[in-house]
This record gives sequence, structure tokens and C-alpha cells, in this order.
Amino acid sequence: MRLIYAVLPLLALAGCSSYQADSDKVTDIPTERLRAYQAPVQGGGEVVVTRDLGLMGGGCYVAVMVDRKLAARIAVGERGRFQVPAGNRIVGIAADSEDQTLCGKGRLNREVLVKVEAGGVANLRIVSQNRGGFDILPEQAR
Repeated sequence: MRLIYAVLPLLALAGCSSYQADSDKVTDIPTERLRAYQAPVQGGGEVVVTRDLGLMGGGCYVAVMVDRKLAARIAVGERGRFQVPAGNRIVGIAADSEDQTLCGKGRLNREVLVKVEAGGVANLRIVSQNRGGFDILPEQAR
């Protein structure tokens, strides 16, 4: 019985970390939550941001920022495609300023510098972990 009391909290915490979804389980961000970077850019590339599946923050949108401008509001298991000029881009996540609930009141600011080649695609993913909270990272090949 003591073993159950020792293991149960660990299992509960492990369930909070996110995990990368299979591509057939990911949906595109609905157009009503896209804010910028949707028009093709001459000589530009594409940044694709996918949010992992998981319970942590699952009821809240996260703001996707491109060059510190709101690009979209993303939910769990969604993917956004953003058309950007070639070169170095700052892609980040922040608390959703359009949300008037507690979700929008949190403090979240993570950024990553991404080099986008002309005609290329940079893939990123939003993860949530028990330690460290949310982050945005380059997507690793599976």
C-alpha cells in the first residue's frame, strides 16, 4: 500500500508533460485565430509551429509571436504555418493577450532565433513540461 502512495504522485506529475503528436492527429489553426504572416512572401520561407498534446495548459491558447508580433493563438494539437522573409526570425510564445481569463494573465515569454532559407521550412514545436513550463524548440526528426 505504501508503494502505491509513493508511485501515484509520480505518475500524476508525469501525465502533465506534453508529447509530440502524430501528424495525423494535428489540425491546422482555424483561420479566426490566425493574426499575421499568412500571405506568401517573395523569396521568403515558412515557419511551421506545432503545439504538443498534453494536459498542462490544455484549456488555454498560447500566443505565437513572429518577430515579436502576434501571429496566431494556438491550442493543444494544432499547427500554424507562417510565411516570412528569408533570414533570421525571432519566433516565440507568450501569454495570450486576447484572453481575458486567467489564461491570459500568466507570464510566459520564450523565444528562439530561427534561420529561414528562401523556399525553406523551419519546424518548431511548443512543449510543456513539469519543470520549466512552456518552451518553443526546433522540431527533431522522428
